[in-house]
Amino acid sequence: MQQPETGESYRSDQRRAVTDLSHLAADYRRVRALTEHLCEPLAVEDYVLQTAVETSPPRWHIAHVSWFFETFLLRPYLPGYRVFHPRYEYLFNSYYEQTETGFWPRPERGLLSRPTVAEIYDYRRHVDAAMARLLEDCPDQLRPTLAERLAIGINHEQQHQELLVTDIKYNLAYNPLKPAYRGDLPQAPLGQPDAVDYLGFDGGLQEIGADLIAGFAYDNETPRHKRWLRPYRLADRLVTNAEYLEFISDGGYENPALWLADGWGAVQQHGWRAPLYWEPAASASREDLASADAWAQMTLGGMRPLNPAEPVCHVSYFEADAFARWAGKRLPTEAEWEAAAAGAPVTGNCVDQGQLHPMPAPERTAGGGLRQLFGDCWEWTGSAYLAYPGYRPPAGALGEYNGKFMCGQMVMRGGSCATSQDHTRATYRNFFYPHERWQFKGIRLAEDQE
Repeated sequence: MQQPETGESYRSDQRRAVTDLSHLAADYRRVRALTEHLCEPLAVEDYVLQTAVETSPPRWHIAHVSWFFETFLLRPYLPGYRVFHPRYEYLFNSYYEQTETGFWPRPERGLLSRPTVAEIYDYRRHVDAAMARLLEDCPDQLRPTLAERLAIGINHEQQHQELLVTDIKYNLAYNPLKPAYRGDLPQAPLGQPDAVDYLGFDGGLQEIGADLIAGFAYDNETPRHKRWLRPYRLADRLVTNAEYLEFISDGGYENPALWLADGWGAVQQHGWRAPLYWEPAASASREDLASADAWAQMTLGGMRPLNPAEPVCHVSYFEADAFARWAGKRLPTEAEWEAAAAGAPVTGNCVDQGQLHPMPAPERTAGGGLRQLFGDCWEWTGSAYLAYPGYRPPAGALGEYNGKFMCGQMVMRGGSCATSQDHTRATYRNFFYPHERWQFKGIRLAEDQE
């Protein structure tokens, strides 16, 4: 199964003006093709499954991204546009209150057998054909507006591609058969991690946030502003499974002194004793669990032995914070992470590489530097998801995209093995609730530099 080309074209387009509609139109087609490519391994039964409130059925994801283009581009800007179905506006709206149609409850997306999967693909084709007409016949005065909305829509679909992958993984892991999404996915040889190194950064007055002249960014990445940072050090790679096993064997999940109050409550409520998708051998004793040999983990390739050299993944913010405290370190702030990543090439184990699983850190290069900045796992920071100084959400329903979620969530940086390489950047602010684990979430440690 050959993967559609996704990365370099849009990365170069981001360096052009966002109003370059012709290049964005080409990337619209490319990104839409990737969504359908990611769905190719699914059986029809997989499309309708929802096993947790946080997840959505694949069918809903592929319909919702079409709803986005229909709602924010086709309905307002294509004369004579005919909606595919009048109730889809209600069924496939996610959370936009200002569209005035309401939306079907998120926890109940998996309770509907209709529309069928075939009808959803008909809907996608209907929207794609209408988008082609809109972009071919766009009046000059509308080009900047359409290009801005098209760029948001492309990036929005890339976000849902990542959610699609992680929701599929969660749904399949729920099944006691532990079926593989794809049996041909590569895996790294079992090994041990290299020693971690800590790299120093001077801190001082740093500029943080997106420079819109350089290309696309979400509104929550702006405005660019200055932050004062104390000198600090960052681990040159992500925390590994081997290191997290030490935390487990040292009673990390049993020591309330390591945990925030809400984190300890989550440990007790959910019975956490390891990252999500880790499963101990049935005969393993407490002493055995200190070894990776006693564990297996669910992957998109099915159940596999736990690889000590791979980054620990699918941990909550609470677990990341507790591990950092146990290790005598802390999590980096998002400003520290961004200042350290500024100017680094956006390369790594992303969805483009086709691994769909975090890989061991690459060998250090002669010049040193941080490894695994982009791809593999989203990296928890110690920063709450809040507005930057001077932030104002856009007017209208699109202003609901990011701004109304700036409460109770924590920022992650860097992208994962399910993120498109052309979708991430040093200024990208992802955010999730501190108890959530189903995304590819990992840990990079930090410490103050004395």
